[in-house]
Amino acid sequence: MSDNNTSNNERLQLFLKSHPKIEIFEVILPDIAGKLRGKWITRDKIEKVFAGGLKLPLSALAFDIWGRDVDAWVFDRGDGDGMCEAHISTLVATPWATRPTGQVLMSMREVSGEPCAYDPRFILKNLIGRLAEHGLTPVMASEMEFYLLRDEDDSQGRPAHTQTDRIGGALASGNAYCIDTMSGFSELMHGVRDACAAQGLPIDTLVKEAAPSQYEINLYHSADVLAAADQAIMLQRVVRGVARQQGLRATFMAKPFGNLAGNGMHVHCSVLDAQGNNVFDDGTGKGTPMLRHAIAGCLVGMEDSMLLFAPVLNSYRRFQRGTHAPLAPCWGYENRTVSLRVPADSPAATRIEHRVAGADANPYLVMSAILAGMLHGIENKLEAPPALEGNAYDQLPPTLPRYWPDALAAFENSEFIAEYFGIGFQNICTLMKQQEMDEFNNQVTPLEYDACL
Repeated sequence: MSDNNTSNNERLQLFLKSHPKIEIFEVILPDIAGKLRGKWITRDKIEKVFAGGLKLPLSALAFDIWGRDVDAWVFDRGDGDGMCEAHISTLVATPWATRPTGQVLMSMREVSGEPCAYDPRFILKNLIGRLAEHGLTPVMASEMEFYLLRDEDDSQGRPAHTQTDRIGGALASGNAYCIDTMSGFSELMHGVRDACAAQGLPIDTLVKEAAPSQYEINLYHSADVLAAADQAIMLQRVVRGVARQQGLRATFMAKPFGNLAGNGMHVHCSVLDAQGNNVFDDGTGKGTPMLRHAIAGCLVGMEDSMLLFAPVLNSYRRFQRGTHAPLAPCWGYENRTVSLRVPADSPAATRIEHRVAGADANPYLVMSAILAGMLHGIENKLEAPPALEGNAYDQLPPTLPRYWPDALAAFENSEFIAEYFGIGFQNICTLMKQQEMDEFNNQVTPLEYDACL
């Protein structure tokens, strides 16, 4: 047994001793679509999981959003198994479960022991390693918006708001940053905070957002980007789980309501050198040439990466004028109309806020796309265009793919994606998204019947 395995086993035994009532463990594999696959494992089998004794089909990483095999690919290699690798840092209790339960996140290896090339966590780990070859360590934090809804639908099958006006309709304004509105759901807010504390999730703030029933929750920045992505996945699960426990429904769907603000996932990112200094800091807040290299690379890769930032049909409903969702690759200082914002802060905290992704996107792949862009700009010493001032919606044409087929075509033919994510991942993801698109294209909506029948 290796030293690492010995350490993991010691930590596992300590956890079991500290949680003697846990009966079941949810062993969770995040897939390409951002869904959580896996199994329930009884307490007596969890040591076997950490010893590498759990197998799942490799195709479980590439199910479509409904959990179906991708027909064009699944049998190409015989639909063989892979070995699940459990990550001890994510082993936690699940406070909202009705019976004592634990959970742990996993990634997938080939039976040979090699990392699976299309596992999102390994893709992110590989890009972190490529930055490390330059003596650089990325630092990231995520901000995610979500809607808190009643666990019921209206007469037309739409989700029902928790925040309504006196005659039962949705408010035109969500009372952004309103403390009284937050207080009305204090039990849920405290439940989320308590669950995060129990799972060691470093949440920063929870605020009321602009739309009715909409909130935002933020995580602290971390120089362990794998941990930051794990925490983003776990935080979404906390919010959903605590809401369900209290008879409510939380969703990170990109655009639950066509006429209201969508749910974004903004990612803040900086880079440290070997001495722990922020390489974006020039002492003035304007940033170093390295900052502009990183921005330039992110701009170059943004259109090709759109399928990762906006993975499904509904994702593209976010991208409308005046909604704080960017429509073109651009950047600026303290400007919320651009896709890459450099927030006003102390020079030591100079960073990029990447504002493109929806909260429905896979955090591992979003962070991977951002790191790939930064790496591309830094390695090639690309120069960013001038910072944009004023309203980006009025100054630039909307060149980011705003329609799913356009994003898929850009992704499928991208040399940038092939270079930083691998051709295998590019092919599998393309086939998966094409299958999902075909399913949506085969559906006739109630609006079409109403208009045309």
